[in-house]
Amino acid sequence: MLSWSYDDQKNQMANPFPFMPGRKSSIPLPWSTNVPYNPSSEDCGPKKIGSYYEAPKQKSEWRNAVGYENVDITPLPAHPTTNQLVQPCFVPSGMSTEPLNFPNLVTGFERNPQHAARAALYTRFTPMEWSQHCIATYNDSDTNRNHAERMRSEAVRLMRETHEKTSQGQRDAGRRLGERLTDITFWRNELNTELEALVAEAAQLTDTKRNVQKAIQDLEAPLHITQECLYHRENRKGIDLVHDHVEKSLLVEVDNLRSCQEKLNSCLSKINQQLSDLRSSQFQLEDDLTHKESAIGIDSVCHQLNNFSRGINYFGGIEKVDPTISTIGTWAASSSLNINRSQSERGKSAQLRSDAEALINACATSVWDCWSNTNNSLNRRASEVMEAKSKVQLHLHKVQQEIFDVEKHIEMIRKAINDKSNPLKVAQTRLEARAHRPDLELCRDNAHVRLVEEVCDIQESVGALQRKLQDAEAHHQSLLKTKSGLEGNLKYKVDALFIDREKCMGIRRSFPVNNTIKY
Repeated sequence: MLSWSYDDQKNQMANPFPFMPGRKSSIPLPWSTNVPYNPSSEDCGPKKIGSYYEAPKQKSEWRNAVGYENVDITPLPAHPTTNQLVQPCFVPSGMSTEPLNFPNLVTGFERNPQHAARAALYTRFTPMEWSQHCIATYNDSDTNRNHAERMRSEAVRLMRETHEKTSQGQRDAGRRLGERLTDITFWRNELNTELEALVAEAAQLTDTKRNVQKAIQDLEAPLHITQECLYHRENRKGIDLVHDHVEKSLLVEVDNLRSCQEKLNSCLSKINQQLSDLRSSQFQLEDDLTHKESAIGIDSVCHQLNNFSRGINYFGGIEKVDPTISTIGTWAASSSLNINRSQSERGKSAQLRSDAEALINACATSVWDCWSNTNNSLNRRASEVMEAKSKVQLHLHKVQQEIFDVEKHIEMIRKAINDKSNPLKVAQTRLEARAHRPDLELCRDNAHVRLVEEVCDIQESVGALQRKLQDAEAHHQSLLKTKSGLEGNLKYKVDALFIDREKCMGIRRSFPVNNTIKY
């Protein structure tokens, strides 16, 4: 008798139809196309032991144990069954493919009746599965109907929202167009006002050209003298070629003279340039004003359009084209920049007219102040150079004395180094002689230790003296270099004193302009 284990029963309940699509079975069947049938396999049918079959000792999941599960030996028939009921699907010889084999519920396919009954359990649905399929069908129907109802309600809501959104968008666009018209009108009025003021200022600027011509000629003589002083001071040498207060004053004087010349020379050109700038600003204001008028006309037409206006039409894809070249900020900044530039040009023009009258007197005052400041700086610098010359002479004398003392000190150090040679020879000779003591007499006694210490001390002393000798020689060379530098510095100071006191002051004693520049 064949016995079923608990695991077989569990597998049968989990998958009662192993031959159906989508179901899996741990025991392959003879008509399965995935796993070929193998009667000798441990998972398919009873195991053959000699002349008997041994059924697997497993418990059935779908019924309780009845006490005969351990009966697993069944005698083999004397002869194999060969009638057509055992193999209902006859396979002619010579076929290239195997036909589909269906289970035989009477005798089974190469199995005993127990296996046929077991196979029958895999070929049926259970009542529970039938009930679950019905419930799933009802739930699917309810779900589809609910989805359709929600879709209809959402479509109605969407139509209402889009209508309201479209109306609100059109009202908002009309309001924005009205605001835009207000902004353009404001900037147009500002441009008109500024244009009138700019034309009036350009008429006044043409009256300021005649007051700057004579003053330019009176600045040539002071500039020539100042440049000549700078050329003379370039002949200074060494450390005296310094960027001192005199040179700064001369450079300031040159800059002031050139600045006055540039101001006076550029005054006429500035007036002409300012007139050109005023005309340029006027052109920009007129051009911007023309654009504003055109924009007002276009936006007025757009503001009056509605759903029933004539001339409205489809323009497919126009919303994807961005022909704009400015934003709200840059648009307002452009008009504001034009107005600001015009105001700036008018301010420059008014300032230029007032500066032209005060420029000549300011130039005369600044030239005289720079001239006097430079003369005072030359006098102070001559005094400083004279004092420095005296100090250099004093230091030169002290350095010469110190050089003599250092040379004497170097000779003393060399003598001290020579004096250490004999004691070092004595100590090393003693060590060498004691190295010839025989056998155990060659002892590291106190005398040996002291002789070694004496040699080390003498060598250390000699090293220290040699380092001091090197330092002294280095200082000696440094003093010689310092002496040479002082001698050269003294010569430079004599030359600088001659240049400042004789050459520069000789040509700056009188102011070259006799008449004060005043208009």
